[in-house]
Amino acid sequence: MSAAPDHNPTMAQTTLVQRLEPHAPVLLVLGLMILGLIAIPSTSSWLTLTVSGLAMGMMIFIMASGLTLVFGLMDVINFGHGAFVSVGAFVGVSLLLGLEHMTGAPSLALNLTAMLVAILGAMVATGLMGWAFEKVIVKPVYGHHLKQILVTMGGLIVVEQLIIVLWGPEEIYITRPEALKGAVTFAGAAIEKYRLVAVGIGAVVFLGMRWVLRSTKIGLIVRAGVENGEMVEALGYRLRLVFVGVFLAGSALAGLGGVLWGLYQEVITAHMGNQSMILIFIVVIIGGLGSVEGCFIGALMVGLLQNYVAFLEPKVALISNIGLMVAILMWRPQGMIPVVKAK
Repeated sequence: MSAAPDHNPTMAQTTLVQRLEPHAPVLLVLGLMILGLIAIPSTSSWLTLTVSGLAMGMMIFIMASGLTLVFGLMDVINFGHGAFVSVGAFVGVSLLLGLEHMTGAPSLALNLTAMLVAILGAMVATGLMGWAFEKVIVKPVYGHHLKQILVTMGGLIVVEQLIIVLWGPEEIYITRPEALKGAVTFAGAAIEKYRLVAVGIGAVVFLGMRWVLRSTKIGLIVRAGVENGEMVEALGYRLRLVFVGVFLAGSALAGLGGVLWGLYQEVITAHMGNQSMILIFIVVIIGGLGSVEGCFIGALMVGLLQNYVAFLEPKVALISNIGLMVAILMWRPQGMIPVVKAK
């Protein structure tokens, strides 16, 4: 007699795989951390690299989240997204330089207040810039991907040149606020204070975006617009205003990411946004176009892999994320958590 279906090992294994499948992206992050622990001989070194990788991933997520939202809702390929990163960095750093009496004080409260002022200033500036960018450059080319690539790339070049005109062509070296310099020791590992702050800000941004998209009316409209824009408009909602709002929010998030990225590298240039676009596009692609959760997980994987590989074999670090993207797309061609649009 054959075994009962409930006791069939093959069916039980299939059921287990089906149960784990939705959680596969999260398990990949945990698996990557475990592989790093196995490959790196020192536990303290692994902990330092893991926190550094998470901080890097959080900053990449903040910069990339706006781009994935814009593509998911508006179907716009914005190669000019890096311009908002650069402008945010320059505006934020300019404000920090003007608040030296706060950033130079050995007070965590004053330092964080100065950072908050810089972040809000950068987000306002890049949000307004995003509104103008969408109205002048993006709006005329809706539905034409090739034209979008060409005109947004042109917009990026123009903005970079304007930054050089306003702030000069030289690199600007900056120092982090006094209380965020140095590192704390935990379990024998030296963990930079600023990276802990970056992890915290990234987590807050992710949870905030997830709450807005899943628990508010505007989030419901955005998600419905991703799946079936025509139906949303038929119900009386002005999806065009939602488009503009999403573009503005995405631009503001890029500005926030620019401030954090500038302080992370401790130097800003007019071309820093363009240079970061490689990592941003990798994260958006492997996460799934339009997926905030996928973007978040993809950014963490990129940050962790970059730090682990750079420690083990620096020469391979340059191509490690390309290899990660290829592997993920061979497994899931639409990304880890794709957004399925109604047809």
